Amino acid sequence: MSREELKRVKVLERMASGSMSKAESASSLGITPRQLRRLKAKYEREGDAGLIHGNRGRKPQHALPDELKSKVLRLYNDKYYDSNFCHYSELLEEHENIRLSPSSIGRILKSSGEESKRHRRRKAKKHQPRERRAQAGSLWQTDATPYEWLGKEIGRFALHAVIDDATGIVTGAVFTRNECAEGYSIAMREGIEKYGIPLGLYSDRHTIFRSPKEKQTIDAELDGEQIPLSNFGKAMAELHIQHIKANTPQAKGRIERLWETLQDRLPVEFRLLGIKSIEEANEVLPQLIEKHNTKYSVSPAESGSSYMPPDKTVCLEHVFALRTARKIGGGNSVSYKNAIYVPVNGSICCLDSKTAVEIRETYSGEVFIWRNGQPIPLKKIERRPRLSAIEETVDESPEPKTKYKPSLNHPWNSHFRKLNLNNSNARVTAAN
Repeated sequence: MSREELKRVKVLERMASGSMSKAESASSLGITPRQLRRLKAKYEREGDAGLIHGNRGRKPQHALPDELKSKVLRLYNDKYYDSNFCHYSELLEEHENIRLSPSSIGRILKSSGEESKRHRRRKAKKHQPRERRAQAGSLWQTDATPYEWLGKEIGRFALHAVIDDATGIVTGAVFTRNECAEGYSIAMREGIEKYGIPLGLYSDRHTIFRSPKEKQTIDAELDGEQIPLSNFGKAMAELHIQHIKANTPQAKGRIERLWETLQDRLPVEFRLLGIKSIEEANEVLPQLIEKHNTKYSVSPAESGSSYMPPDKTVCLEHVFALRTARKIGGGNSVSYKNAIYVPVNGSICCLDSKTAVEIRETYSGEVFIWRNGQPIPLKKIERRPRLSAIEETVDESPEPKTKYKPSLNHPWNSHFRKLNLNNSNARVTAAN
């Protein structure tokens, strides 16, 4: 019997002996006098067994079948062992057509000694939460995180992502080997092409986003000189996107929390799909991001949108490009990366020598001059080798040179012949 049932026995015995009144007994058990009378009658009729609950030892009608519990446990150990309980509930419904709540999954697995693989958030300094922006497109947040997305065999590589602050929608994402400007550019281009141009962008202070020479001297600031920008910063300025650089990770907590979710779920999804390389991961990533957005996105506080439609005449690949300042050389040519480039059609560009121009190179390898908002395509020409770089052909086994001996009649020997003749005449005279 339980403690409550034993208490009822004691109270009924005292009430029967007259040491407790009916009102005191009902108040002690927390029941009404009418219920006390029914309880007393059942106790007199059946004894202690009448006070035990009727469902004691009986399996509830809504309880899960033992076969289903065994199947859930077997599938978890064989196939979904690295997923947390909530994710496992979604995977069962998606792949196995088994619909169970995360709490039911947790009870089944915990009863067999399994623990959730959910990463516990470490305790950190508390920061006051910032409210979401009111409209979609008001602010994007971007960041990259290295992680073993495909397991220890493949190693760590970086996921670049952009998330909308108002709705929590991941607008663009891509995998690259390391954190780089190309990854951020691809993620931004995906979001702009699909949703539009946001009003602002929140990022960290990586040198991809800011120039190392960003700090100006007092004289330069008073002279009105512009702050130097990185290639990514120039792209933001060209698209009229306000670029905000956070000083702490907590300032852009929306995307920092995104990493916790994706690091917990994407490796499981990749393993179930048999993904083994970065290229394959990038192919299925849009579908997985769409699945994430369906589950975790929220409605903005205001129904309007702050997105600006991109200009159809602007090629985003030309905006998100490497930029370098150069001067036009002789023959309408320009030097770039130890090579000489000339316009593909020389008649379209005839600039004076030493004219300052901007060279842009896309991440696909296209090189062009950007002038007056238009690209001037360039082609690479062969550079003539310098004379000092020309290697002379030398015979490895040269023939030995013979000493040149001039003949007796050679003009060089005329002086010596006269000397020899005079010497011989002098010897003959001395002999006589």
